[in-house]
Amino acid sequence: MVRFPLNIERFDELLEYLRRTGRLGDVETPKVTGLPGGVSNRTVLVEPRQGHAFVIKQALGKLRVEADWRSDPGRSHCEALGLTWLARLAPPGTIPALVFEDEVHHLVAMEAVPEPHENWKPLLLAGRIELRHVEQFAQLLGTIQCRAREHVKQLASVFENRTFFESLRLEPYYSYAASRNPAAAEFFQELISDTLATRVNLVHGDYSPKNILVHGNTLVLLDHEVIHWGDPAFDVGFSLTHLLSKANHLPSRRAAFLRAAVHFWKTYQGSAGPLPEPKAFEARVARHTLGCLLARVDGRSPLEYLSEAARHRQRTAVLNMIPTPPSSVLELVQRFEQRLAT
Repeated sequence: MVRFPLNIERFDELLEYLRRTGRLGDVETPKVTGLPGGVSNRTVLVEPRQGHAFVIKQALGKLRVEADWRSDPGRSHCEALGLTWLARLAPPGTIPALVFEDEVHHLVAMEAVPEPHENWKPLLLAGRIELRHVEQFAQLLGTIQCRAREHVKQLASVFENRTFFESLRLEPYYSYAASRNPAAAEFFQELISDTLATRVNLVHGDYSPKNILVHGNTLVLLDHEVIHWGDPAFDVGFSLTHLLSKANHLPSRRAAFLRAAVHFWKTYQGSAGPLPEPKAFEARVARHTLGCLLARVDGRSPLEYLSEAARHRQRTAVLNMIPTPPSSVLELVQRFEQRLAT
């Protein structure tokens, strides 16, 4: 008997639920496997004997981190909207198809990415940087934003709610990092204010290597629960942060990651179409990158692979740049490289 609320990590309950709702046959006995769901979801792979395998995600109210970090699990509806719309905006094969949504139990199911595939994050952490992957990463983001501008009125309405972006990004990243670094408080206050005032494009909000699966020659994008209409510079800065943080983490591959960051930015520029006020946009990208670099050290969700020494290096580098933030991505990368070397 299914207890309420449903917990999909109790597989017997999950299978009973799927049969009761007609999503599995009464005698179907699929293979069920728990997957790493990050800190904010339970995630399970269901492989029926017949038909397509699918992944079910269940949003958590309390995230799996040491800090007391909570968010309304109703954000699963944002993920379903994201899957629906990104499938229309992104290149074919880059977004898994939505299978079903259950708002009562905060579930979203999507088609599983076929095997073989690899998560991009561990590949990068092993120092395996392929420029074709970096290019696709940039092109995918640029294409989504370029095409989203063709549907401004509709998308601005559909993705008006940014509550989850505020509770899962602005507060735990920017506000929390500011509380731990008083010297950066004014910088973060202005960055948050500017972010909230900028509503010009679709923002994924979690555009990072951990949410990319490499399947054949295609990158597949996952995890859309903080998607909203807002400041697209956030996604670019968030992405750059992961490449630059790995440059800090892996000194032997530092030059390659720094080149990858520059290549990402240049490829993105070529894919995103004409940007309104490009200089102002690039300056916002640089500021978001600084904010995220510090947040991934001193926010509620620090990068687990950074050692204490690497965190200190990254924190010091950012705090040294904040008083006079770089106005371009190239300047930011160059200054970050210099700071890491000191």
